[in-house]
Amino acid sequence: MRPGPPPGRPPRRRRRPSPNDGVPPDENPTEVLRLDDDAYDDLYDEELGYDGRDDYDDYDDDYYYDDDDDLLDDADDQRDGRRVVSASSAEDGDRAEPEYFGDDRDLDDEEPPRGGRGRRLLKWIAALLLLAVLAGGSYFGARELLGFGYEDYDGPGEGDVILHVEDGDVTSVIARKLAELDAVASAEAFLAAGESDQRLLSVQPGYYQVKSKMSGESAVSALVAEEARVGHLQIRAGTQLSDVIQPDDSVTPGVFSLLSKASCATVNGESTCVSPEELRETADTVDPAELGLPDWAARDAAEAEEGRTLEGLIAPGVYDVRPGSDARELLSQVLDSSVTRLEAAGLPGAADDLDYSPYEVLVIASIIEKEAVKADFGKVSSVIDNRMEIEMPLGMDSTVNYLLERPELTTDDEARANQGPYNTYETIGLPPTPIASPSAEAIAAALKPEDTDYVYFVKCEKNGLSCFNVEYEDHLADRDDARARDVY
Repeated sequence: MRPGPPPGRPPRRRRRPSPNDGVPPDENPTEVLRLDDDAYDDLYDEELGYDGRDDYDDYDDDYYYDDDDDLLDDADDQRDGRRVVSASSAEDGDRAEPEYFGDDRDLDDEEPPRGGRGRRLLKWIAALLLLAVLAGGSYFGARELLGFGYEDYDGPGEGDVILHVEDGDVTSVIARKLAELDAVASAEAFLAAGESDQRLLSVQPGYYQVKSKMSGESAVSALVAEEARVGHLQIRAGTQLSDVIQPDDSVTPGVFSLLSKASCATVNGESTCVSPEELRETADTVDPAELGLPDWAARDAAEAEEGRTLEGLIAPGVYDVRPGSDARELLSQVLDSSVTRLEAAGLPGAADDLDYSPYEVLVIASIIEKEAVKADFGKVSSVIDNRMEIEMPLGMDSTVNYLLERPELTTDDEARANQGPYNTYETIGLPPTPIASPSAEAIAAALKPEDTDYVYFVKCEKNGLSCFNVEYEDHLADRDDARARDVY
């Protein structure tokens, strides 16, 4: 038990009325577990953080009273009473004011601080804002998936427009481009109409002629239609600039004819066709460098005779040109892509270690393309290289045929008698220009011929393969044998 109060304690105050005054006692009160004094002291010390000392030196001056100002000795009573700090524990000897400890249950009835109410209001506002954002996202997501809330035209459309689908364009990009052209009222209209149409996945890079102001469904149908793609052409390996009439009277279109056909479309009632003659004239009169040729090709091309300026410089492959372009624009478009393909094949850099210029490599490659099947490219390249080294005429029928209106597999004596730089039976060295568009494989063979001693070859199999020889007598024997077997 703690010591009693010292003399001179604070005067007693009158007991305040209790809210429990007049309330009848509980007939079934809650049982209170009482501990003996020592056990309760230990618990009390533990709750208040005492270190278990017995002398309570730091707390001898604290005394507890009930509402009648009677000293409380019992620990339970002290917890519910008032604590008075004696003068010995106050600063500078002044007596401390009494401190009252009320019932914790009274705190539940107090009005919450205004700051707490403000924080709750802010939380409600934040929750409402979050719900608004989620609702907006749900709306736009549903609009995208279900196809409502976007603008759309009615019907198949009005005037003509040209859509350019570039490499890497996905359906959403195509939809945006259509909207920019006013071909559809909105990209969403096109996407909603084509959501389940697998044909859109097969749309290739190129130019497409469609209508303006189409409904989304009409735009999808127009884009995947076979006739929609315009400005498309394919140049095969071995194609010349001008048309070639074959021995059976069939015509092999040249580059100028293929490009002219690709330029044709009828846009808003007007034809966009550019004739082969316009293309040929432009190629002969405009500086090749201005058309897009690099220096290594432009210098030699500028010296070529009319009609052959761009020969061999438009590489094989697929091209797309914009209908409505003039002759100069059309040539520039194909040459821009062609230069990229020639560079990919190794020109001009791979020719640095050779005795030939990059343009001469292109000339050799064009002869290889016309003379042999792919399996023989390397051997034919070695024949050309070996003959050039010993200054022997190339003697190639392909170069003689280049000037003929009707080329033949083998030329006759009359054709070989024609004098000129392309007659390699009479002239030593390479012709002044390529004689066709060489493939990447032919260019590779020209850059790296096989290591052989061959100086002769002749077609000796019906599948196009040739027989190669070092001695002329062996060459003649293979030639006669091929003729006897009706190879040619």
